Amino acid sequence: MVLAVRHPPQAARPEFVNLRWGLIPHWADDPKIGYSLINARAETAATKPAFRTAFRQNRCLIPADGFYEWQNVEGSKQKKPYHIGLKDGSPFAFAGLAAHWTKGETPIDSCTIITTDANELMRPLHDRMPVILNPGDFDKWLDPTQHEPEPLQALLRPFSSEKMKAFAISTYVNNPRNQGPACVAPSEG
Repeated sequence: MVLAVRHPPQAARPEFVNLRWGLIPHWADDPKIGYSLINARAETAATKPAFRTAFRQNRCLIPADGFYEWQNVEGSKQKKPYHIGLKDGSPFAFAGLAAHWTKGETPIDSCTIITTDANELMRPLHDRMPVILNPGDFDKWLDPTQHEPEPLQALLRPFSSEKMKAFAISTYVNNPRNQGPACVAPSEG
């Protein structure tokens, strides 16, 4: 489950909600499809069947203060984990899409994070990165009256690498059961 912000059409203002990470389109027969839909590509989110309805009608923000990426290490099967965030340590928000699935016994509200090409900071680690929205674009992204993809598509670009930082961390983060400050502690050496 991840915390998200969305603006339902009937609501006067945006609201915080918990969503299951891994988008389950309303038409899916099995919620397991969400395991393969944790990310949506910015280039195709508005047109790909799994995401296009959410892109037009159910966008969300996913607040964070950092994220992880693993860099391939030449000559090794093990990857080196990195923590990425803003230089000033402030929180930010990923562009996301949400869906409400009702074909099972229990309805599921789910989401996906939109990715784009890597910026200069991220390129040595991975060729993609999550879309981090500028705070001035939050209202535009969440606007429930905006259904045309073109103005929204313009927001889905790499965030400024000059405002970001990345540092190597311990492989402690590789185990999802591990929690706490050790998951973001810089690695020794």
